[in-house]
Amino acid sequence: MSESDIAAARAAMDGFMAALNAEDAEAIRTRWFHFPHVRFHSSRVTVFQTPADYASIVLAKTGQAAEWARSAWDYVECVDAGPGKVHFRVQFSRYRKDGSLIGSYRSFYIVTLKDGRWAIEGRSSWAE
Repeated sequence: MSESDIAAARAAMDGFMAALNAEDAEAIRTRWFHFPHVRFHSSRVTVFQTPADYASIVLAKTGQAAEWARSAWDYVECVDAGPGKVHFRVQFSRYRKDGSLIGSYRSFYIVTLKDGRWAIEGRSSWAE
């Protein structure tokens, strides 16, 4: 795996975060996620089979994200990389409009190369 491939996978992570903060679900569906997309969270597994299935409690501002205004990566570390796939160990934080912290969440993201595009295909986190 080349450094440029790892950088491209990391760019997908940053693109997702920018789209999330812009509340642009369409960009997440069409550019930053691959489908089916798997999410391990809240003692369950959610599989979004198609872009139309994608839903986000953050964008809906429910549960832990009820007062959400923005999110940010605290760190993003490549822990493994191979042909067409990169694993990232991350922590992100959610913030309210006044800048106060809602919470920080350790997570694991899997970014894959499909059809010439790097995008997130799976996530596991402690966030709701």
